[in-house]
Parts: sequence; structure tokens; C-alpha cells
Amino acid sequence: MSRRDPLYGKLVTIVGGSGFVGNHLAGALLGRGARIRVASRHPETAHHLKPLAQLGQIQAARCDATRPDSVAQAIAGADAVVNLVGTFSGDVMGTICGGARNIAQAAAAAGCEAMVHVSAIGADASSPAGYARAKAGSEAFVLDAFPQATVLRPSVLFGEDDNFVQMFARLIGALPVLPVFAPHAPLQPLFVDDAAEAVAVALGAPQTYGGKIYEIAGPESITMLDLNRRIAASQRRDRTFIPLPDGVSALFAMLPGTPMNTDQWTLLQAGNRPSGALPGIDAFGIVPRPLGLFLDRWMTRYRRHGRFNEKLVG
Repeated sequence: MSRRDPLYGKLVTIVGGSGFVGNHLAGALLGRGARIRVASRHPETAHHLKPLAQLGQIQAARCDATRPDSVAQAIAGADAVVNLVGTFSGDVMGTICGGARNIAQAAAAAGCEAMVHVSAIGADASSPAGYARAKAGSEAFVLDAFPQATVLRPSVLFGEDDNFVQMFARLIGALPVLPVFAPHAPLQPLFVDDAAEAVAVALGAPQTYGGKIYEIAGPESITMLDLNRRIAASQRRDRTFIPLPDGVSALFAMLPGTPMNTDQWTLLQAGNRPSGALPGIDAFGIVPRPLGLFLDRWMTRYRRHGRFNEKLVG
């Protein structure tokens, strides 16, 4: 923590900040000496972040991003704002687009110095997926209300506490045979701490990064089938993977109660890699870390005997 850091002592409101990305972003900002306000519908879920902060460095605020008055209260007095609001269920367009509009307008009215809007790779106003259309619309709303906002489109994010790699890890640990949806879909997953660092860098230098859109992704391109095989190998498990035809996967996604809805299937099928038409994570001076750097360590607990799975050599 250095007093020379441009975020030192600044108050940053993280809207939608009590989830997976928000937890890691909070750590990155606290490490730079920023004060943070975690604003979400359920602020009590962010209380576990308090041990990471100095006295008075963090607070939680109840906020409904779809209500302008609630957003204005959460942003009042802030120097910078980050929008992490997103959903695949309910009123997707109202929550993502409406929330983004409210947040950007409140940030502008409060005189905030910087804003980062976290969108997604695949944001497309003409996409068949409502989620992708909502993300594209949210970008337009943000840049209209707060022209100097930085828009980040991350690829799928992974971390030790994610619901992506860890979801597959649990299934592979439990089942000898597993179906693979969109087995050849290309992915370029990004470590969540690298995404958090990009947000922090953008907040600290709005004169450099403001008013631009970035596609940020990890250093390696893999397929869904590759991902499943690598997880199984790291668990030291012999598994059979069955690539599913697209028609079967699409039908599965339409069924109620399944872990993947139609929008998620549509986006997965299209792949999750940067287009190459926009600047990437290297623009922030970040060298992204590959999944392989962490996978063996994270999969230890899924091995048959955990850390006692193998004899030590030598």
C-alpha cells in the first residue's frame, strides 16, 4: 500500500460488489489503499471482507440497482464507481441495462472522477441471447451518461472460489461418465485477480483508459472438452467424456431446473474469446496468468486421498 497510488484514500463504490468478482476486486482496491463501499441487494454477504481492511476502510450499503434513488444514495460522496451488476435470470434487460443507466447517471451527478463498467465478451445488440443484447445496451447507456467511463469486456473468469472451473471439478470428482456441452467451443478464460487488477488500473488513470472499450482475456485458448480433460488429469481421475450434439445441448438448456439456460448455451456455443478488434489486457500492463498455473493445486482436494494421493519422491 503506497500513498503515491492514485487510488489511495479514494472512496470507490462497487455496485453489485458482494459476489465472486466483487470479492476479488475489493481485495485489489484495499491493497492500493482505497476506501470501498460494497453496494448490493444483500450487503450482509460482504461482511467477510472486513478482515481485509483497515479500520474505516470498508463499508457495506444496501442498493437496488434498478432504483435510481437507491443507487444515488450508494454513490453519494464516492470518487469512483464500478458496475458489476449482471444476471442470467429474471428481468435481464431491466436489471443489466436499467441498472447500468442508473449507476452511470448517478456517478455523473455525483461528480465522480472515474467509472468502470464491467460488461462481457460477446456483448452484441444483434445477438440471439438476451444477455448479450442487454450487455451491449448497458455499454451504450453508460457511455452516454458517463462518456469517460472505461468499459471492460472480460472473458469467462476463473478462480479458486468460482462457479465455473469448480462446478466442473465437483462433477468430475463425483461421476465416472460426463456429457460435454459445446465440446469444441473455444474459451480464453481469465484469472479473476487479473481482471480485478485491470479494473483498479483503469480507475486510477481515467485520463488514459476512459471512454474506451477493452476485451480482456487470458493467455491460452482451450475448448470445453480440453478443459474437462485437464481438470480430470489434475484430479488424477480417469473419466469418460461424451461430446453432446448441439441439438441435444440446446434441448437440455430449455428444460427447467438445469444448470444452464438458453442464453448461457447460446453464448457457450459461440465461444468466449476476444474478437481482436479492440485493445486487450496488455493495455493495462498486465501479463495474464494461465489456468495451468493454479489447476493442480486447486484440484488437490478433489483427489481420492487429497494431499496424501501420492508418495513423495526422493
